[in-house]
Amino acid sequence: MTFEKIVFYLLAVVLITASVMVITRRNPVHSALFLILAFVASSGIWLLAEAEFLAMVLVLVYVGAVMVLFLFVLMMLDIDVATLRAGFIRMLPLGILMAITMAAELILVVGPANFGLQKYVAPAGHAASYSNTQELGGVLYTVYMYPFEIAAVILLVAIIAAIGLTLRKRPDTKYQDPATQVRVKRAERVRLVKMDVEGE
Repeated sequence: MTFEKIVFYLLAVVLITASVMVITRRNPVHSALFLILAFVASSGIWLLAEAEFLAMVLVLVYVGAVMVLFLFVLMMLDIDVATLRAGFIRMLPLGILMAITMAAELILVVGPANFGLQKYVAPAGHAASYSNTQELGGVLYTVYMYPFEIAAVILLVAIIAAIGLTLRKRPDTKYQDPATQVRVKRAERVRLVKMDVEGE
């Protein structure tokens, strides 16, 4: 067994263990921390697959930005752990059934050859000057250009919808009109009051 296979199996064990811990921990903050560990292990597997760009993006975007946001939200919310635990036990059979169904669908869609159920054929090696970032960009902006743009538009619509749902006008909120502020005159804002001088 080569060193790469040993590292792969170690990262795979860490990834599977962290994924199980994400859904079984009682504390949501611990679940988020285990999810960070799962992302780091996934980026290590992508490094072994010579996908350095995707590995770095996974660490920078998900671990560095998204999971920090999740942790802030989890720490700010007052979560009732007892209610979550009761709901987890009650929905556990349905969750197991859904997990088995999703695994079966993945195997049927992707095919048994990609899951190691048939004879494994190693991919062809690349030269030292090979850049997977350049190849990924070339495929993404040529072959998959329209799906990429459609995904970008869908994400833009989702962002606008989220802003529209959260920024609703409330009657007790005070708003300022910049045009009215610019047109204001001194006489409308300042009032001189004459007062008698008080003697000592």
